[in-house]
Amino acid sequence: MNDDLGLFTDPETRHDERAARGRSDAAARRAKRRRKRTILWVVVALVLTGGGVGAYYGYRTLSGIGSYDDFAGAGEADVVVEVKDGDLVTTIATTLKEQGVVASARAFTEAGANDSRVTAIQPGFYLMKTKMSGQAAVARMVDEAAKIVPLEVKGGNVLHDLTAQDGSITKGILSRLSDASCVELDGVKQCVPVDQLRDAAENADPAALGIPEWALPDVAAAPKENRLEGLIAPGLYHVKPGASAAELLKGVIATSLGRLQGYGIPSGSGKTGFRPYEVLVIASLIEKEGVTKDFGKISRVVYSRLALPQKLELDSTVNYKLDRPHITTSDADREKSGPYNTYKVHGLPPTPIGSPGREAITAAITPEAGPWMYFVKCQKDGTSCFTNTYDEHRSVSDKARAEGVF
Repeated sequence: MNDDLGLFTDPETRHDERAARGRSDAAARRAKRRRKRTILWVVVALVLTGGGVGAYYGYRTLSGIGSYDDFAGAGEADVVVEVKDGDLVTTIATTLKEQGVVASARAFTEAGANDSRVTAIQPGFYLMKTKMSGQAAVARMVDEAAKIVPLEVKGGNVLHDLTAQDGSITKGILSRLSDASCVELDGVKQCVPVDQLRDAAENADPAALGIPEWALPDVAAAPKENRLEGLIAPGLYHVKPGASAAELLKGVIATSLGRLQGYGIPSGSGKTGFRPYEVLVIASLIEKEGVTKDFGKISRVVYSRLALPQKLELDSTVNYKLDRPHITTSDADREKSGPYNTYKVHGLPPTPIGSPGREAITAAITPEAGPWMYFVKCQKDGTSCFTNTYDEHRSVSDKARAEGVF
């Protein structure tokens, strides 16, 4: 006899027991589903009321991100901390803990729980101190003075310094990259000298700098002092203090290539009949030669002249090798020989003549339809007039000169 196995239990009784167990299991499953729905709605409510980052901040804080410990005071030694694109508050807190800024991630998250500025911390490098209290770390992170000023490149900027007719100097990208690399750690200022950046730009292995395959042959064949021109697109670049010259350039170029891809280089260049690097060169000419509203027509003139072939005859290419801002050239300037003097040689210059932006690249990929062969600045706001014949061009040019446009 073995009553434990239910061998002698009445069949109806066994049926009732199984039914009861089934109802109990079903109730448990329903309760579990209700708990999941409750958690889901809590997260949704947090997202709707506090935004995605804020909601995740709150959820991770409530659920715990480790033990709590805190330093006292404003900190000791200087240290540079990076906030990467997409970092959540809890990620920033963990980075601060790992670099010895705060004693625990929770010290930072709890100190900033009621400060909306914490969820608005932007990517970049921040000058912090080791052994800061959570409250001091929060106050420092949200202070604009803590953020290391990034490199800013604008459309048309060039690698090297430019000297105006009055002798004033406009810093080029390499000089400003040197400035952006500077940081003062514990009273000692550290910078990557511009000479080191220039040496790396001219002599480092292009592949090691991250130059893409579509540009490598042209970069290898270019005058070494100009070979990186145009490959650093306009925008902000967060520069890591303490990096070497080659590392700085590699990081900037990597960021730039992502932007160029978004603008259509190399993917959109095929329909032009020109290689991606050549489209980049054309975009740099467009950027230098006019105002944004005229880019599409300037692009058409460039392509029309290349198709004939006819010399481009652009003052911007002459001035590029003279390392001076875009001004009208003289007869003597235009008589000088060299691959960048498009009054003397056919075709494109060997490299871009500056950093083209999105609008110039778009115009280079999709030029405006039209018959124009000539253009000249004819209004003081930079607007150009476009003509089909040289006689028309001369007439418009004479009128603009008489009106003091140039």
